[in-house]
Amino acid sequence: MATIKDVARLAGVGVGTASRVISGNGSVAPATAERVRKVIAQLKFRPSHAARSLGAGTSKLIGVYIPFLRGTYYTPILRAIDLVLRAQGLHMVVAFGEGIEDERVETNEGMRFLLDRDCDGLVVLSNALQDEDLKALGPAARQVVVLNRHFERIKAQCFTADHVQGGVQAARALLQHRHKQIAVVSGPTTSPDNIARLEGFMGELARQGLDPSKVLTVPGDFSNQAGWDAAGLLLQGKRLPTAVFCANDEMAIGLLAHFQERGVSVPHEVSVLGYDDSPSAAFAAPRLGAHPEPRGHAGGPALAAQPLLRPGSAGGPAVRHFRHLAGLGRRPRVTQAELKPARRHNRGLNSGLSPCPTAS
Repeated sequence: MATIKDVARLAGVGVGTASRVISGNGSVAPATAERVRKVIAQLKFRPSHAARSLGAGTSKLIGVYIPFLRGTYYTPILRAIDLVLRAQGLHMVVAFGEGIEDERVETNEGMRFLLDRDCDGLVVLSNALQDEDLKALGPAARQVVVLNRHFERIKAQCFTADHVQGGVQAARALLQHRHKQIAVVSGPTTSPDNIARLEGFMGELARQGLDPSKVLTVPGDFSNQAGWDAAGLLLQGKRLPTAVFCANDEMAIGLLAHFQERGVSVPHEVSVLGYDDSPSAAFAAPRLGAHPEPRGHAGGPALAAQPLLRPGSAGGPAVRHFRHLAGLGRRPRVTQAELKPARRHNRGLNSGLSPCPTAS
């Protein structure tokens, strides 16, 4: 394989001149530059990325870690990051867990993998990440931006939605339609954003005079299957609730699919409220639409990171690149399958949100 020394020797120039032609930086006489380019083509020379990174002091790579590569939540986020990075002449390297090991172990291994590839900075999405893990990174922690979590240690580099307010908005959406017989399909009990949105949801119910302890809560894991299973459990009861709040859209879609298979009419027999405004929500049956929120509130799980890192908020080479990621993510939304007033049906099978004419 040809090296830059081979190029310089055949072109009759110094290595420094050949390097300036390859990088496009620095002054080189046009005739000399053309001679070097011809030798490059003749030798089919390809510059070493590692060598160029060493010389430039930057790899132009941003690492992104996500917990898993499935579902519809992370795909739009990755696409948004990649589009913005490419516009700045940067590239994305992705690492993800697969549930083979402990999630926290996978997160730390993923971050180390990306840092070992000389990424200029990292964007990390993980519910398993702990403050001790950031401390263990030492100076490299300055190169890390965390989405959907908050850490005091790097608070200027953390961007998250207000999930408590999102839960409040979800509860209000149901209460405005006079629902009182409510069930909840929750996400993982260890997930900070799930805990926050349920805190907001239950807190608002309590403020409006409903006893949160009377709300049937079915545990889930943010997957379509969890929503499907939750619907099965609800259908085994003597009567369906008038409304179901799912802690994310993936579970709401699974719930709707099971209800549809069993002949439950949504929203006429039971209303369904999701959370995320995910792209797949528009293709649920019935369609999950976005419930509007007051301006300024981050009411869903989409990541409100605009920009990912503000100028002057932290040091290190990563900051320059992270500033360019403005616009990542969608505004968080609470999503609904057509909310309607609560009504009590004997059969109790349906999906959607409807106002409750005679809530019982």
